[in-house]
Amino acid sequence: MATLGTTEAVLFLLVLGGLLAGLGSIVLSTLRTGISPMPTSPRVRREVLGLVPSDTRGVVLELGAGWGTLAFALADHCPQAQVVAYELSPLPAGFCALRQRLAPRPNLRVAREDFFRASFAGASAVVCYLYPGAMAKLGPKLLAELPAGARVVSHTFALHGWRPVHTHRLDDLYRTPLYVYEVPASAPRAGGE
Repeated sequence: MATLGTTEAVLFLLVLGGLLAGLGSIVLSTLRTGISPMPTSPRVRREVLGLVPSDTRGVVLELGAGWGTLAFALADHCPQAQVVAYELSPLPAGFCALRQRLAPRPNLRVAREDFFRASFAGASAVVCYLYPGAMAKLGPKLLAELPAGARVVSHTFALHGWRPVHTHRLDDLYRTPLYVYEVPASAPRAGGE
């Protein structure tokens, strides 16, 4: 049986330590945010892109970007918009940042920050794949900060108390629902607008 030399053993321990640290960061982030980063399947991604007009201008927010599968597709799909992808989990956010560095999209910014602390003022569209607790908290922020007519597309989870203008259910294994909302003109705005 072959034994590892000192160099190989050190390399093995470094790789193992890196994997454990990465896994630990995802577990800690999941405990903190209430959801683990989940990639959007190619089929759902195509459907979501079909619900966000390709001629969208202004700022498109992707909340809970995870590994960036949807953020990069949104940047390509909406070349006239500035896409801001928010992700708190360090490993997926780092992966997105590295991907942006290696294959940059000029209209994409990866933000490793809590989107609940960010301003949504002026955003023309929001795309999210969150969880029910975050959606309950998100609804009032969207109403207060987004302009009337802004589009919100939610993957799987509905906005509590909001009525979608359209619900699209995929014919996939999970019968994945996609909810499309528009911010009403009568919504109270930050600053009393």
